[in-house]
Amino acid sequence: MKRVITYGTFDLLHYGHINLLKRSKAMGDYLIVALSTDEFNWNEKQKRCYFTYEERKSLLEAIRYVDLVIPEKDWEQKNSDVYEYHINTFVMGDDWKGDFDFLKDKCEVVYLPRTPEISTTKIKEELNNKVISKVVL
Repeated sequence: MKRVITYGTFDLLHYGHINLLKRSKAMGDYLIVALSTDEFNWNEKQKRCYFTYEERKSLLEAIRYVDLVIPEKDWEQKNSDVYEYHINTFVMGDDWKGDFDFLKDKCEVVYLPRTPEISTTKIKEELNNKVISKVVL
């Protein structure tokens, strides 16, 4: 069985996320998603999520491409995850290109093109602009 892993926050789940998960799953038989915990997002990325870890986990578990969701608690766990889960392919969006090449001696590392017209950041910015526009009017 070929095992694939990807990492992310997956807040405000959108079709760009689904594209990444679908393409990741197509690379193997079993897809593991390491989902950033709320603490990791805040302490390491200074990111506050709209949905809690448990809510984001439930959303991911409902997606047919995802076989297992595990917590991402720190940057360093990628090495141990690859070993512990017998990973064949490590997948990330191409905005991370080169950052995980240190794993190439343990598994295949693939950087997939992002869906260009959508991102959680863009959604948050557009929603914020709509709120500001309504307040100004």
